[in-house]
Amino acid sequence: MKIVILNGSPRKGNTVSAINAFASGAKEKNEVEVLETYKLKVSPCMGCGACGCTKGCVAKDDSNFVVDKLVEADMIVFATPVYWWGVTAQLKMVIDKCYCKGALLKGKKVGMIVIGGASTDNEQYKLIKGQFDCIANYLDWKILFHKDFSASARDDLSKNSEALFELKTIGEKI
Repeated sequence: MKIVILNGSPRKGNTVSAINAFASGAKEKNEVEVLETYKLKVSPCMGCGACGCTKGCVAKDDSNFVVDKLVEADMIVFATPVYWWGVTAQLKMVIDKCYCKGALLKGKKVGMIVIGGASTDNEQYKLIKGQFDCIANYLDWKILFHKDFSASARDDLSKNSEALFELKTIGEKI
């Protein structure tokens, strides 16, 4: 299976630790590619409708490159720190641009990895999960996993062997 992981973090900390743990398990049986959303040049969706949800974006940026990667993938993993009760702006821009080929993204397998500074029973995780549940319902996505982690310092997750083992195990089972 071809798995594309969208890294929503511009930093090299907890989200990267989570991605690396998941990918180390998933790479045993799958092709895994990580896309760094902060490195992409993606303009905001203008809602022009020229794409017709199948043709791609008219913008001259990385929109079509990244959305084509998602269309080609069997599974998409969204990994993000929590920024102001939601996903990062970098990841949200990519998600918004998925509209340009939304009809081609139906039926994907997806996973979510969310890391925030608050305890995992905090509202911020529920808000992100709720948004992805709506997207998954709209696009007939099958959510294979949704994992929330609490990590305040940049290296907290890398010190959490239980969380890293859990993520690696999830990857192995994919």
